[in-house]
Amino acid sequence: MDKPNNSSELGLLLRQLLKERSLSMRNFSELTGIDTATISRIINNKRKATPQHLEKFAECLGIPLIKLFEAAGYPLEQNSGELDSDLHVSIGAIQSIFKDSNINDENFSIERVKQKLKSYEAYAETEEGKNTITNGFKQKIQEVGSVGPFINKLKDFHTRFISRKGSIFELALIGSSLLYFIIPVDVIPDYLLPIGYLDDAIAVQLITNALLKP
Repeated sequence: MDKPNNSSELGLLLRQLLKERSLSMRNFSELTGIDTATISRIINNKRKATPQHLEKFAECLGIPLIKLFEAAGYPLEQNSGELDSDLHVSIGAIQSIFKDSNINDENFSIERVKQKLKSYEAYAETEEGKNTITNGFKQKIQEVGSVGPFINKLKDFHTRFISRKGSIFELALIGSSLLYFIIPVDVIPDYLLPIGYLDDAIAVQLITNALLKP
């Protein structure tokens, strides 16, 4: 039996958004690839939306992912200077997702993602790293499909990296996020669906933030 949601806020928000966009549940089902019955149970507060559901909802409706996480009852922590985009999901939210998914990883931290990105910066500027990015990105996209709005940002990064548009420092940063996505050994392993790509989204946002700094 589905686990009921603890809050009706997500259902109310989705109803409002569907009404504003003149979308029926059936239309929404076709756009997201989630069956109508599941969407109905989520909207009517009869089951909890998974992170994968929320990512697809956000992408389809064009709203910040973090708003859906908050409405769904995932704990969010807005740290000063840290939450610059809807792609950032707090440590508290991710640990809650681990708990709901019956996966124990209390060692997750933003710092571990940063360390992994840092280790990829130099590698991104080697011939081997460049070849990995050039040849591995398309294959990874095909394997993953569209799992969230961060995919579009990665595609932009890939285009920029291949065309070498940017300083050496900028390209090293961009390359690190691409390698983080391509190489399956992440802070959160990719095979842990549907949460395996949450850290990839965070990595993209960290690099986006770094590129915006003067």
